[in-house]
Amino acid sequence: MSVHDPSAHDASTPGPSAATRAVAEAVDAPEMPAPRVTEFPAHSVGGGLALLLGLAGLLAGAGMIATATAVTADGLKAALIVFGVLVALAAFLAMCGLNTVAPGEARVVQLFGRYRGTIREDGLRWVNPFTSREKISTRVRNHETAVLKVNDAYGNPIELAAVVVWNVRDTAQASFEVDDFLEFVATQTEAAVRHIAIEYPYDSHDENGLSLRGNAEEITEKLAVELHARVEAAGVRIIESRFTHLAYAPEIASAMLQRQQAGAVVAARREIVDGAVGMVEAALGRIAEQGIVELDEERKAAMVSNLMVVLCGDRAPQPVLNTGTLYQ
Repeated sequence: MSVHDPSAHDASTPGPSAATRAVAEAVDAPEMPAPRVTEFPAHSVGGGLALLLGLAGLLAGAGMIATATAVTADGLKAALIVFGVLVALAAFLAMCGLNTVAPGEARVVQLFGRYRGTIREDGLRWVNPFTSREKISTRVRNHETAVLKVNDAYGNPIELAAVVVWNVRDTAQASFEVDDFLEFVATQTEAAVRHIAIEYPYDSHDENGLSLRGNAEEITEKLAVELHARVEAAGVRIIESRFTHLAYAPEIASAMLQRQQAGAVVAARREIVDGAVGMVEAALGRIAEQGIVELDEERKAAMVSNLMVVLCGDRAPQPVLNTGTLYQ
């Protein structure tokens, strides 16, 4: 993987922002090149007046041509026809600058290959008729990855998928900085999900370590930060990202299930033992405090052993009654 060197920029070329570089370094994401062009409003006017003037020009041209048929002088007749055709053509050409912009859409305007701005005002707008206008949706979109099979930080094969909510923030960067911003977002999302998956285990052996299953909120925040660093060059804003599927691969799912069950059993036994020790300690303390019976160390040990068996056993105890003395 090639790493971009900020010192290679020319003095006239703006480099990436400090915040962008900090985010990229924090999540170990590739540093994207600085954008060559950013969005700015295109010069446009309301299309209603332009439409009326265009229709008036067409009517005027048609009227001149109709008037020429009633004129007998050849010179004036030819002049009216030529002028009427020119007026009609000019009006038609001017009307070619009309375009409609729906809510949630934008038009990227180019003039002879140069970016001339973006139209975001919805409604009928008029721009230079010699420009080309590419429609780009700025609505919120969803992208859900396929179920990916990767190895987690411990080398265990796992399956995961994610959904990303995003929209186009800068239409100029989306049009000119990447070849296809839809494919770019899809590819970078898959790359980010795979990178996050190999950085963390499915279940952490360390109680203080992060895991994909146990720390979903923290991991999804890191995924959103890495996605932002990856797709910022395309003028895309990440709104939210979430894991939609997370599981062990089928070939190790049964073994990992047994491991999880064993861990649950151990945790439950630990809680039982801790509770039993507390109860035994309380019982010995009350017996000694109230002077119910005097127990030597051997009898205390026997009592502790019996109580621990009763409290920690997974079956109902069957006590043996002593009908003699305490020591027989």
